[in-house]
Amino acid sequence: PTYTYRCNTCKELTEVNQSIHDIPLSHCLKCNGETNELSRQILAFNLKAPAFIAQIVNNFSFSGF
Repeated sequence: PTYTYRCNTCKELTEVNQSIHDIPLSHCLKCNGETNELSRQILAFNLKAPAFIAQIVNNFSFSGF
């Protein structure tokens, strides 16, 4: 996931890609002040095979068969 942190000192926003097992960022990379986690983004999607494949097949024209 991508975590967003804000520095309490310089107000810098920092986005960091971290594993959920990583230790949270505690100090600003710019001024070394303390940070607070603002949010995390997790990108997830699900492809449902039959409908997804049917849509791909319908978008191609098979000429010569």
